[in-house]
Amino acid sequence: MILDNINVGDKLPELEIPITALQIVSGAIATQDFENVHHDKAAANAAGTPDIFMNILTTNGLVGRYLTDWAGQHARIKRIQLKLGAPNFPGDSMLLSGKVNAVADSIIDVEFKGKNGLGNHVTGTASLTILSTEV
Repeated sequence: MILDNINVGDKLPELEIPITALQIVSGAIATQDFENVHHDKAAANAAGTPDIFMNILTTNGLVGRYLTDWAGQHARIKRIQLKLGAPNFPGDSMLLSGKVNAVADSIIDVEFKGKNGLGNHVTGTASLTILSTEV
């Protein structure tokens, strides 16, 4: 990515991520989140949800992947703020999208959202630092 080609209002390409039970359980284990609603369907049902659901740390990781894949190998997330909405359940998919809100020096500010069949799973903003655009 060449920083000079990034403009306020640019849309990031969409990324669709299928949501699977394996992904949800793996993300919970990888982030050491042992809350039973992330790996035990009976516990999730008892808590009032139809199935296990994704934890916030997995969501944060997927958003980070989305942003840095778009921005390139020299990008680093400097700040990220996100808010969860509708849960990510197995069998659904999350469509990530975003747009550029500001470009100054080596900083790009973006807003993003991840939408599933129930609505927005995640919304937020991030600032990315571009360390170098030379290979």
